[in-house]
Amino acid sequence: MSKRALITGITGQDGSYLAEHLLEQGYEVWGLVRGQANPRKSRVSRLISDITFVDGDLLDQASLVSAVDLSHPDEVYNLGAISFVPMSWQQSELVTEVNGLGVLRMLEAIRMVSGLDRSRPVEGSGIRFYQASSSEMFGMVAETPQTERTLFHPRSPYGVAKTYGHYITRNYRESFGMFAVSGMLFNHESPRRGTEFVTRKISLAVARIKLGLQEKLCLGNLDAVRDWGYAGDYVRAMHLMLQQEEPVDYVIGTGAMHSVRDAVSIAFDHVGLRWRDHVVIDPSLVRPAEVETLCADPARALADLGWKPTVEFADLMRMMVDADLRQVSLEERFADLALGASW
Repeated sequence: MSKRALITGITGQDGSYLAEHLLEQGYEVWGLVRGQANPRKSRVSRLISDITFVDGDLLDQASLVSAVDLSHPDEVYNLGAISFVPMSWQQSELVTEVNGLGVLRMLEAIRMVSGLDRSRPVEGSGIRFYQASSSEMFGMVAETPQTERTLFHPRSPYGVAKTYGHYITRNYRESFGMFAVSGMLFNHESPRRGTEFVTRKISLAVARIKLGLQEKLCLGNLDAVRDWGYAGDYVRAMHLMLQQEEPVDYVIGTGAMHSVRDAVSIAFDHVGLRWRDHVVIDPSLVRPAEVETLCADPARALADLGWKPTVEFADLMRMMVDADLRQVSLEERFADLALGASW
């Protein structure tokens, strides 16, 4: 029989790539969604016939118990989160409820459905659980590059909530013998990234500027440095973590650092434009507490999982620009057709 996986956040960037990957591996894939009118369901529209959707909400314990009981998964991937870091200062309580306590609720759902009891822990038994931890937990970094042993110093409500999710996952592993692991994933992007994220904001603006639909791109801190990789690579690491004999947390990243300025330069160069002619610095876009430097040391993932990234950062930015050029051109064509039809 094929394995069965339940994915929270299946309509997000990572969820859509993971669903594709697991289907290719022969899995039966279930996706947790908050109602049938999810606006991002289009991300998995071509997979809808292959995915079974189940209603559930990371804010609602009973719905998670019901979803786990109904889907009866071998593996649960908890990718559901409010993932835009700046929003966590504006709605810190909501972000903490979803990104922190939502992890606890899902772990509790698995514990209850599996019948696990702290007085009778069964090592590694039952449903395997993956938690999407984040490089934002490292925050004001204690060392560079960051490893599985680097101390956490989160610099945003988002990072603090993710740190709670990370530790409660470890606690359930140690308390109940649950096969529960966290992937400390560094920034990973793709053409499916939300337009509020800086890499996609850049690629979309470059496409619109190239097509004469926009003049300027407003950005905050061009000197912020990140370890950026391709989301399609990173979901492979998630899957590999749940196939190991022992539950272990891993740092996943490329080990290479690039600045926002680098991303801007690559994107504009790709379409033959000078970025300095179009980029405007907006101080209001700078975070209250900035995370200046994030860089992964993925050596353990390479050694244990055999995982390594396949897409270079420059190629990733060009991929995103090309995708947005196609998308914006298509949207403009449809808009012109609709305008013509109205006449």
